[in-house]
Amino acid sequence: MKVLIVFYSMYGHVYRLAEAMAEGVREVPGAEAVLRRVPETLSEDILKKMGALESQKAFAHIPVCQVEELASADAIIFGTPTRFGNMCGQMRQFLDATGQLWARGALVGKVGGVFTSSATQHGGQESTVLTFHVTLLHHGMIVVGLPYAFQGQMRIDEVTGGSPYGASTIAGGQGERMPSENELAAARFQGKHIATIASKLTK
Repeated sequence: MKVLIVFYSMYGHVYRLAEAMAEGVREVPGAEAVLRRVPETLSEDILKKMGALESQKAFAHIPVCQVEELASADAIIFGTPTRFGNMCGQMRQFLDATGQLWARGALVGKVGGVFTSSATQHGGQESTVLTFHVTLLHHGMIVVGLPYAFQGQMRIDEVTGGSPYGASTIAGGQGERMPSENELAAARFQGKHIATIASKLTK
């Protein structure tokens, strides 16, 4: 059973959550976690000016996702940073190229989930995941979030990401904050949860 984790990361925060998602997926017997990144739409010059070029070297070894790979997966987990309460443009452009998959119903019945990051605690994490779900539903996917069985999302002793809709992290205004252990635990939980459900459906 293959679980595809498709992400866009500018400074490495979403990539770190993607790794944790993969760790959770691999806890399910027979589940294979495959990481893929969506194509970059910004030039190297712009990325350099944004201070992101160096950060992206950490995950440059991850292959760029081909649209047809989505059809061969049993479950797909998408990761995107928040851009004004929505997914980033790179992810939107990738998804806009999935029209042929939609036309033939290639993703109908597949399990799907979403995780995200934002600069601030209230920077649009929930709206990003929820609006992303709309695309998954148009494809006929079965949307799976992060249930309250993961009680780390109920913590009030620290600032943390995570909601019933999906795992998330708070990056800080300058990208200075990497995912906390609680946020990574949320990603592992969601990854395992999605893989478990997909495993049951593929039997």
